[in-house]
Amino acid sequence: MRITVYCGAAQGNDERFVQLANDIGRWVAQSDRELVYGGGGVGLMGIVAQSVLSNGGQVYGVMPRVLVERHANFEGLTHMEVVDDMDVRKKRMMELGDALIAIPGGPGTLEEMAEAFSWARLGLNNKPSIFFNIDGYWDPIRDMFDRMVSKGFLTQVDRDKLYFLDSFDQIDQAIASYTPPAIRTYPDARA
Repeated sequence: MRITVYCGAAQGNDERFVQLANDIGRWVAQSDRELVYGGGGVGLMGIVAQSVLSNGGQVYGVMPRVLVERHANFEGLTHMEVVDDMDVRKKRMMELGDALIAIPGGPGTLEEMAEAFSWARLGLNNKPSIFFNIDGYWDPIRDMFDRMVSKGFLTQVDRDKLYFLDSFDQIDQAIASYTPPAIRTYPDARA
């Protein structure tokens, strides 16, 4: 099984984020899973990858050419796939992973998870989307998805398929029991 991890190209300002990056890397490797991630050697991205490698695991990086040219890539990965642009990168990371997990990050991390969940509702992504919600980091995002339900833009049934969890046991259980949302249908606007 491959776990796609989305996270920051910065470390953030809380040592617990660094510890979580190390922990998730160890969890991936020690559970005989493989890491798929954005290929970076900086920030939490680099820490997760190094942790997987240090624990004997396999790491698949996917990075757009422009970032490789800026030397943002992690040297020494098991496999590095260089792609044309960020759109291809996001799609490829989603394809390669069997579960998608976000640890703390910035706008890019949020964008990747929102897209993965949106695509699940369209039938284009059948993998669980999980926010690792350390110390409530993702609470405002969770609250926004709950607001989408209360305002009629998202069904509760679909909302329940987007996870905000804070332990590896919960994540293992969510992965094992996940079923994708029903493919969203639309009334025929041509009628």
